[in-house]
Amino acid sequence: MKWSSTVSDQQDLETALGGCIASIKQNMGENPIDLAVIFVSPHFSSQHEDVAQAIQKELAPGMLFGCSAGGVIGDTREVEHRPGLSITVAHLPGVELIPFHLEGDNLPDADASPSKWEDVLKVSADGDPRFLLLLDPFTFPAESFILGMDYAFSRCVKVGGMASAGQQPGENALFLGDQVHRSGAIGLAMKGNIVVDTIVAQGCRPVGKLMSITQSKRNLLLELDQRRPLDVLQELFSASNERDQQLMQNSLFLGIVMDDFLDDPHQGDFLVRNVIGMDSQTGTMAIGELLREGQRVQFHLRDAVTSADDLSVLLTQYAAEERATESQGALLFSCLGRGEYLYGQPDHDTGLFKDKLGSLPLGGFFCNGEIGPVSGTTYLHGYTSSFGIFRPIENT
Repeated sequence: MKWSSTVSDQQDLETALGGCIASIKQNMGENPIDLAVIFVSPHFSSQHEDVAQAIQKELAPGMLFGCSAGGVIGDTREVEHRPGLSITVAHLPGVELIPFHLEGDNLPDADASPSKWEDVLKVSADGDPRFLLLLDPFTFPAESFILGMDYAFSRCVKVGGMASAGQQPGENALFLGDQVHRSGAIGLAMKGNIVVDTIVAQGCRPVGKLMSITQSKRNLLLELDQRRPLDVLQELFSASNERDQQLMQNSLFLGIVMDDFLDDPHQGDFLVRNVIGMDSQTGTMAIGELLREGQRVQFHLRDAVTSADDLSVLLTQYAAEERATESQGALLFSCLGRGEYLYGQPDHDTGLFKDKLGSLPLGGFFCNGEIGPVSGTTYLHGYTSSFGIFRPIENT
């Protein structure tokens, strides 16, 4: 297995393509390219087909996969707010790639069997395929799809993101093989000699104490430890320092422990969701997730420092594991709200990745929503950096 990644911020597409293709050819040498993953900024929206055709002609990948993006990532660099083209390729001996394109109206029903999902995707759960997923946010029911995928392929890793270059239906591009789709979702099932490790950095830290939901209704939080949630929050606010009080006014979230068997959950063990509303009269809160009584939760805060610390901890933990030494390449699906917007500097997350994992080839893009697992269940996230890190099961 061999990976290579490159990026260009040249304004002229022909120049950008020429530089990226030359770099890939030099790095890959005689290794045939089985997969090319491309991300293209909106500056080249009228030339999507040209990009795909040029890469097919010059690199002859076994499979082309990618989408249009608000910002692109390649060669551990982040290109935002300007023209960008990212190409990440892989030589994958012993790996079968099974592509699929779906439209929202041909998804199985909510009560469909796993076999129905296998039929629609033309992918069997046997052999535990690993999935790369790219979705159009305007034309595809992302959360229903992810829920169904987890039901049908419960043991399989899924990672990806939502295209982010368009402002309305039809403006995004999804690249799959020799086709450029303008709606729906595309995916790759990867079977055989490949493992996908995941890191999902939600960029938050817990504050206050761990509590239990004692009353809820769908996404409404009615009681925490038999108290009104707003009363709990006001008490926490009074006991917090000035910095945290400021963050509570615009960067407050609720973390939900997804693994009921964790005795002492810490940062990273929570599914972090938005607090989307409060009722001062009833003391209830609206949360961006369906809730159930008995779940353990804790308030969370997010800012640039917290996001940086969270990612640093997770990357350090992964780098210390033996499997990290076998990693060959990675893809990063990062929120449009991170990057320079959050940190005030370029290449923050990719710089941390390079510091912790060295020169591992890294490509990706800034998403309209990120897909990745928390405690074994796959979710659609916001404000997250979701990594897929690739290594062989056996070196060949």
